[in-house]
Amino acid sequence: MSLPKGLAEDVSRNLVMVARLIDEDPEGAYGYSRVALRLASRVAAVREAAGFAAYANQKYSEALAEFRAARRMTGNVDLWPVMADCERGLGRPEKALDMAGAPEVQKLDKAGQVEMRLVAAGARRDMDQLEAAIVTLQSPELASNSVQPWTARLRYAYADALLAAGREGEAREWFAKAVESDKDGSTDASDRLAELDGVEFVDALADDDNDAEAPVAVAVAVEDAEAQEPDSDSDGDIDIDGDSDDDDAPEVVISDVDDTPDAGAKVKGDQQD
Repeated sequence: MSLPKGLAEDVSRNLVMVARLIDEDPEGAYGYSRVALRLASRVAAVREAAGFAAYANQKYSEALAEFRAARRMTGNVDLWPVMADCERGLGRPEKALDMAGAPEVQKLDKAGQVEMRLVAAGARRDMDQLEAAIVTLQSPELASNSVQPWTARLRYAYADALLAAGREGEAREWFAKAVESDKDGSTDASDRLAELDGVEFVDALADDDNDAEAPVAVAVAVEDAEAQEPDSDSDGDIDIDGDSDDDDAPEVVISDVDDTPDAGAKVKGDQQD
């Protein structure tokens, strides 16, 4: 609203592209964020978007600077957890833990406080304090049976910490709970659970590169063919009952089926965006 109409439209288009690309094409999103930043560096939303684009590309120093600028402009504490995670990315887990104990955390909403807890647990793991990380994640939100937007990721982080500490049985239980709450597939909890159970997934449609394009011959059951084709003694027709005068008549129908299958930040696994 503080920009002239034409400039505002140009900036907003670039911000839309940042949002569209940040998950699938972080580098592309980063490029659009730099354009928006050149056009309107004094707009808090632009600085915040530039921060997230840099964060997605693991440019933690740059991301932290943009988040700090956005916070100065708005006075908002919502970016506090991701700022702490940038400190982790810069190899300063102690600083992230200091931020986890700062008064700003009390001003966060419930989602923000859970994010801060996840970041703090990650910082403990960075410092090889696995048991401390596990204790950090133990909270009313973890114990709750209600499913919130953060539930799957919180359970996943807890399961992952347990597994790192060698507590495989408990880890399996919590990966299973993470799967139950992960309705949108925000984690790979199902894969981790399958791995613990010794399940190996094999793509049956692509055995190797040489056979990938070869058609698969599928034999149609005699009963199905019988239901689809009437008996006939005419030359060239198939007698499913085997009564044909033609000794070479086939007893099954073979059809070719194309086996081509249908077409479906690194930010640390426990880092939050």
